[in-house]
Amino acid sequence: MYANFYNLKKEPFHITPDPEFLFLSPSHKEALGSIIYGVGHKKGFVLITGEVGTGKTTIIRSYLEDVDRSKLKILYIFNSNVSFQGLLKTINKELGIIDLTDDVFEMVNLLHYELIEEYKKGITVVLIIDEAQNMPIETLENIRMLSNLETSTDKLIQIVFSGQPEFEQKLERKELRQLKQRIAVKATIRPLSAEESRAYILHRLHKASADNSALFTDGALRRIIKEAHGIPRLINILCENAFITALGYRQNRITSRVVKEVITDFSGKKGGQALKTALVSLAIVLAMLSSYFLYIHNRDQATSAASKLPVPPAGENKTIQSVIKPAADLTNDPSAVVSGSLAEPGKTIRGSREPGFPVIRVVKAGDTLAQLAAEVYGSSNKELLGFIKENNSGIYDADKILIGEQILFPARKKREQEEL
Repeated sequence: MYANFYNLKKEPFHITPDPEFLFLSPSHKEALGSIIYGVGHKKGFVLITGEVGTGKTTIIRSYLEDVDRSKLKILYIFNSNVSFQGLLKTINKELGIIDLTDDVFEMVNLLHYELIEEYKKGITVVLIIDEAQNMPIETLENIRMLSNLETSTDKLIQIVFSGQPEFEQKLERKELRQLKQRIAVKATIRPLSAEESRAYILHRLHKASADNSALFTDGALRRIIKEAHGIPRLINILCENAFITALGYRQNRITSRVVKEVITDFSGKKGGQALKTALVSLAIVLAMLSSYFLYIHNRDQATSAASKLPVPPAGENKTIQSVIKPAADLTNDPSAVVSGSLAEPGKTIRGSREPGFPVIRVVKAGDTLAQLAAEVYGSSNKELLGFIKENNSGIYDADKILIGEQILFPARKKREQEEL
């Protein structure tokens, strides 16, 4: 959406794992190295842990991108909330084993035979369990049985657990102590430091385009780094929305002000754009109500004044009717009753209230404030644009209005009565 505007080859801050944008901090390198070593040396169980959004899945997918698939069979379990029987069925199905029974013992035997055949071919079978913290205790308790499938020197199946810190807490349970003891290789992915966070952002920008390190001001980077606390997923979310917001303002650089607005929208803190938008909406509603009651008041006064006029002599009714304007015509004819007075023949009195105001317009693609003002008022000038800005606190620059923004066009300032 914003890539073309900022001359990017692709959008660099998608939250979905993309190995192309892999950034290896020291702890990410350790995690990737642990998987490569544990699987390559057939250690059996490998554990990768890290907080939500630190990049565990990205590391796993990066590993899968680089391995020689001719020597590996990858079984990827996305939904770890499964029974041990269901897990065995999934593994056997992926390996092409036809289950003739639902008996767990028989299914393990069938798997054992198949793993031996794969081992003879020089193929390593790797089972990757993502979101391991969601796996039931009973399933984890039984999964250690798979580590017993081995030759005299090697494990026949390599199991990689990837999970949040809660998974390590699960392993502290007494019934899982045997599984914990079988984990041969372990690594923890830590949040990025401030320096690593800055390097991460610039790395992804460089991957998206050769020379775009200046797209963010230093102040904007500092705000993002402080708010994200080293979590790559949060950095991506903030940067992505900063690009979208800056695009709405047609700004060539992401500034600290734009980032502050994005952070406010996500955190819901008072005093930010969200509150400003709410106040503008309230002002619009109050202005509409005020205009409605003013219209009712003027209409009632016009009706009252007309009822007090003397009955005209015969033949003069047409003349009187040319002077008195029905209340229903007040919005269409400038020669109208204003503040209870009647317009004299041949004169027009212009009041502070203009017909049909206030007007609310929603900004569409290609709209400008000057264009909308001309459509609403019939003309546009610098003074009028300034007046519109005064009544719309969300407009910072008359040359930059956002698509989808609601703009209030109130009645113009009160002018002195003048004769036409």
